[in-house]
Amino acid sequence: MRLVTGLNTNELVGRARLLLLGGLVAIGPLSAQMPDGPGREPTERVCSACHDLQRSISLRLDRDGWKAEVNKMIGMGADASEQDFGKILDYLAANYPADAIPRLNVNQAKAIDFESRLSLKRSEAAAVIEYRTKHGPFKSIEDLKKVPGIDPSKVDAKKDVLVFE
Repeated sequence: MRLVTGLNTNELVGRARLLLLGGLVAIGPLSAQMPDGPGREPTERVCSACHDLQRSISLRLDRDGWKAEVNKMIGMGADASEQDFGKILDYLAANYPADAIPRLNVNQAKAIDFESRLSLKRSEAAAVIEYRTKHGPFKSIEDLKKVPGIDPSKVDAKKDVLVFE
């Protein structure tokens, strides 16, 4: 397995689910939205072979985060040269850096927000929305952990970004 150096493999599992969601996407409309630059072509070619590019680039990660994502995709069978994977990493880190992300209001968030911010599977995010609809607003992190099928460690890991307003 080829890896970009410096990977913490414990960070791989949660985000892989998010990146593998969705189907193939036509590159045409997205290409107009992706900035030109070194690495754009291999990013489009390699990443769109398995999943929706728009969902992937919406992650907005720091370089280490993108490195983990690239390594995760390599581990899941993404096919490209090491040189292309290096270009992809450089392109993503330069063009889709981590922003100062606002806190996540769990009582207003949509399913996609739970997927991307808490690294939940689509089915888990849907379960959060369904639970909130049936039981009313979440009042605390403990309420959120009561959602059936949700890994409490994912919630705990992101507790600093959660708001229960």
